[in-house]
Amino acid sequence: MFKHLLLALASTSLLLAGPAHADEPSDASLVLLTENFPPYNMAKNGKNFAKDENIEGIAVDIVRETFKRAGISYNLTLRFPWERIYKLALEKPGYGVFVMARLPDREALFKWVGPIGPDDWVLLAKADSKIQLNDLEHARRYKIGAYKGDAIAETLEKQGLKPVVVLRDQDNAQKLMEGQIDLWATGDPAGRYLARQVGVTGLKTVLRFNSAELYLALNKNVPDELVAKLQAALDQLRDEGVIADIMGRYL
Repeated sequence: MFKHLLLALASTSLLLAGPAHADEPSDASLVLLTENFPPYNMAKNGKNFAKDENIEGIAVDIVRETFKRAGISYNLTLRFPWERIYKLALEKPGYGVFVMARLPDREALFKWVGPIGPDDWVLLAKADSKIQLNDLEHARRYKIGAYKGDAIAETLEKQGLKPVVVLRDQDNAQKLMEGQIDLWATGDPAGRYLARQVGVTGLKTVLRFNSAELYLALNKNVPDELVAKLQAALDQLRDEGVIADIMGRYL
């Protein structure tokens, strides 16, 4: 009986220990993290947590096809907030995060695969707004909403514009309509897509101030040969028109 008790305890310990390591990468796979950033990445149920087949979007489809073509295994999780998954990819070997703007300040922090798609940076206003801007300098007099931890918000902060940040970018659409902010600093097409999700349409672009490319960012410890295989696979998909076809399904 004592022997059976030991076996039962051992089995229970294994069951309890298993889930704790479910997201850890093996030598032959990567852990990929993403966030709700429509139309590039999004949970099918609209929530802030999803795994694998319950995640969709332009970048998700492109990443799936890239890993399939490269013959590299992975698991995919959508989590919240962005700052958390950014930190995980930065610190944990075998981890990656997408989609991320490839900026000079980030260049040496990750290994990059891409570009996956464009992300223009815009200032949006209500349709009846009288605001006219020639550059960001003229936006200083207005209250600007942005997404906490996002590259757009970080860029505005570095230029001294002091944006009012939120944890969900789509909340800025409602704040704009309610007059809590004058302008919304966001990506295009992401911002308009998010606005439609909360019933806001007819926003106008008053300034297009940057064009960025979005990438898969991998932890610095991911082997160079894996990064090269992924980049080659992505380049092949682009040459064959697969990426254009995927974008056409969403935009």
